[in-house]
Amino acid sequence: MMRVSKKAARRHQGFIDSHTHAYPTECAADPVGWAKARGEHHWAQLVGPRADCKRTLQGFATRDQMLRAMDDAGIECSVLLGWYWEKQETCRWHNLEMAKWKRASPNRFSIFASVQPLAGKIVLDDLKCAQDAGFSGIGEVFPAAQGFAMDNPVWEKVLAWAAAEKLPVNMHVPEAAGRDYPGFIGAPLRDYQRLARTHPKVAFIFAHWGGLLPFLTLHPTVRRDLQNVYYDTAASPLLYDTRVYRTVVDAVGAERILFGTDYPLRVFPREQQEPDFNRPLHEVKKSGLTKKELALVLGGNARKLLGL
Repeated sequence: MMRVSKKAARRHQGFIDSHTHAYPTECAADPVGWAKARGEHHWAQLVGPRADCKRTLQGFATRDQMLRAMDDAGIECSVLLGWYWEKQETCRWHNLEMAKWKRASPNRFSIFASVQPLAGKIVLDDLKCAQDAGFSGIGEVFPAAQGFAMDNPVWEKVLAWAAAEKLPVNMHVPEAAGRDYPGFIGAPLRDYQRLARTHPKVAFIFAHWGGLLPFLTLHPTVRRDLQNVYYDTAASPLLYDTRVYRTVVDAVGAERILFGTDYPLRVFPREQQEPDFNRPLHEVKKSGLTKKELALVLGGNARKLLGL
């Protein structure tokens, strides 16, 4: 009788991380220099030296390193999100790199495409190519950082295409209140409400707990406008205390929450020398959610949304 290793057994429990990133070696070797050379000044701010001289929160991992970390935590599949790059050339490069990870480990990664609507109609051509390459969604997108308005005509066409193709769209949503940090850009939550209302056939994922937009669903109009929205938990330990899990689930239901870590970001900087999945998983497991709720948040919802 063939024995299954403990790591393999944990992997098949079905944990899915719905919010991770992949930055290939070309970028990771000199992130600031790489970003400046490509005109990606916002990302250079995020990963550059900190004013307080503390180590940057941004970590990096090769595909093999990430797979080992996934196995160690029992993560069956990770969603590799694109980034809200300022240049479409960078979006195209990043999409090609993530496609390589997907081809090498097809059952371990789901991939979302980067887009920059300011590039014009070529964006739709790139998205169609990405879909042919196995991409299953769009994002992470952040209009305020990328310099386009929510009603940009190309962006409107992208969303109409996503709705027709049934591809979810991940939106970066900054916290509405809190501390400042290098590269922080705010955005009105009302803009996201309007976006969801205007495109009711798009399955949106509002990242980082949607900037706590779920709490505003106590208002009946907001609740109605956001019926097509999911919320991921990415970077939660950096933003909110653990009560956020119970309170958001009570506000919108466990069926609307997707577990995400923002790996390889070091979301527990005092504890992590290198990024990992174990600490974020431990946090959500100890958050007070029921077994049924945990099953949905840690994999069930993502499986249904992404067809995994």
